[in-house]
Amino acid sequence: MALWGENFATWTLEEALLQQSANRAWSKELRRKTSSLVNRRLANEISHVDYLENRNLGREEASECRRRATILESHIARNAVRAR
Repeated sequence: MALWGENFATWTLEEALLQQSANRAWSKELRRKTSSLVNRRLANEISHVDYLENRNLGREEASECRRRATILESHIARNAVRAR
């Protein structure tokens, strides 16, 4: 996923919901990639070293995805309270 600016405080509720949808799609893609990577390793299509390198990258991306999800959920909750 592209770099994500930290200027989310100015997002409207609609913008945050769109970002949340994009983040969920990214999460789904990361899970698909991880599954594919495991299957490729089990089929001996890639080396153990390559597998570990890709898993580490995947973990970093998954961590960023979770961080964004947390930020978005908080932002959406704050905006939903204001809208009441």
